[in-house]
Amino acid sequence: MNLNPTQRLRPALTVLAWLACSASWAAGKPNAPDPKSQYHRDRAACSAMRVADEQANCLSEASTRLASTQPSLAEEHPDILKRNALMRCTPLPDALRSDCVARMQGQGSTSGSVAAGGIYRELVTREVGTIAPVAPVAPDAAAAPSPAKP
Repeated sequence: MNLNPTQRLRPALTVLAWLACSASWAAGKPNAPDPKSQYHRDRAACSAMRVADEQANCLSEASTRLASTQPSLAEEHPDILKRNALMRCTPLPDALRSDCVARMQGQGSTSGSVAAGGIYRELVTREVGTIAPVAPVAPDAAAAPSPAKP
């Protein structure tokens, strides 16, 4: 059986391609493009669009893809997030500020999410004290009609 040169090289080329892919995989380097350069390519493709709505959607998706590759503030600077949370309590009066700080530091219960419209933090503080006595009203004075003016 006679094989032409292309047929004879095909198995060798397949092995070489497989070795190149496996070497790249073993090195842990994905073949994904740099996120910023990909963003610039996406923007260039979006600018070629003629319909304004489609172009706006395309640009929005490109920036969203770029943002998803960036580390979040919580990952990079958790101390900044804590400081910002405590700064929310600054404008409150002293009587309310301590409860606000306690909630921001994780005391109490938390529900909701940013995606759902907000995070609700609740801290119940029970205070035990005395009730000021109320002067009783005489039953005759409450039922008596007021005098008419002359």
